[in-house]
Amino acid sequence: MRTIALGFLTGIVVGATVCSLVVGIIVESVPLVVTGLGIPLGYGVLVWLGGLPRRAREAAVPPTVALARIESLRAGGTETGDLPVEFVLTVAPDGEPAHRATATRTVNLVDLPSYRKGDVLVVAYPPERPWKVRLVDNPTPEWQRRAAEAVIEPAPESALVAPPPEGCAAGALTLVGILLGAGAVLGLFRAELFAPEAPSPPPASSTETTSSGSATVDVGPEQSLLDEGELRRAVDGLAQATDVSQTLTAVVQEHRLTVVFAPTGVQVPRFDLRTLPVTEIPRLVRKALQTLDVGTPQTWQVTVAQLPSARTIRVTVTGPNGTATLPG
Repeated sequence: MRTIALGFLTGIVVGATVCSLVVGIIVESVPLVVTGLGIPLGYGVLVWLGGLPRRAREAAVPPTVALARIESLRAGGTETGDLPVEFVLTVAPDGEPAHRATATRTVNLVDLPSYRKGDVLVVAYPPERPWKVRLVDNPTPEWQRRAAEAVIEPAPESALVAPPPEGCAAGALTLVGILLGAGAVLGLFRAELFAPEAPSPPPASSTETTSSGSATVDVGPEQSLLDEGELRRAVDGLAQATDVSQTLTAVVQEHRLTVVFAPTGVQVPRFDLRTLPVTEIPRLVRKALQTLDVGTPQTWQVTVAQLPSARTIRVTVTGPNGTATLPG
């Protein structure tokens, strides 16, 4: 039950963390991004503190010491001289039936030939969790003598002990926790995410203005950025006036292209405005105007943002019947 509950809480933390980072980047909220980074750190501290009583109880119970026969061992790869070696052991505790268990130990490459199939070692494990076997580094002289004289018959493979299976319920509750965590963040910031920006009136003539953090390109009232080649000309013109390789977001409207640049020295996802899909955007806008039922007249805008994993394109259409969004 404790494992299932921990999986559920872990799911909530994962969902809230990922969603906080993504939403924080989209709405440009530094506190939300910092919160997303702090959630797993705080959760890790709480889990560690919550496990202190259990670890104290286990430490108060002496471990079971027994002899074990090496049935097989497999060394993993490493760039250093120390290899993680997985041992399959037949554990023979005093007065109890023998069983199989696995243990992992880091062994130096020079010492690897000292461990051979059939050798008898001294191991220890918590009485209530026999699958948590560890090799004893410095057994007492009595246990060393017993290991040297012991002959242990291999236990059948069916006698392998393992942690109790969590079952489907643990995975299902973890997924539910992820959805709940992500849903909570989306619910708190739904207004910032889905509220459309007010359309700006078209200027009388084509102008271009640039500031330290943003830039705009305006076309005249008789022109539209949906016209063939118009959006490409706007992008190329802006690229000649400023560095567009540090673009954070780009917003395309009927008569205006607005670009927000990433702050200097801040590590956030960014893209080169010159890679904007200028031929794809008009098709998406026309599709949104035809398929989204918001009534007429309609206004639209296309928002392009770079997330850590991919670039997003969102078409928002506003009309008398409300606002609707078409993802690209």
